[in-house]
Amino acid sequence: MEYCLAVPANRWGFGTFTGFQLKIIQEAITVAVFIVFAITFLKEKMAWNYAVSFALLIAAVVVAFAFKPGAGMG
Repeated sequence: MEYCLAVPANRWGFGTFTGFQLKIIQEAITVAVFIVFAITFLKEKMAWNYAVSFALLIAAVVVAFAFKPGAGMG
């Protein structure tokens, strides 16, 4: 199901976003959905290291979108 949604989303998004940005968005959404699933259905606890890891992933999204693609690259 996820793949069926990802392919059209990438086709529609490419041009507005770069391929790298689309992949970073996809990973962040996947992890966010899995966190909700793990807490809700698997009854797992959110440990501090998982929360920090997710925060760093969000930081990666911010960095990927904060600068013009290719800016500063030789």
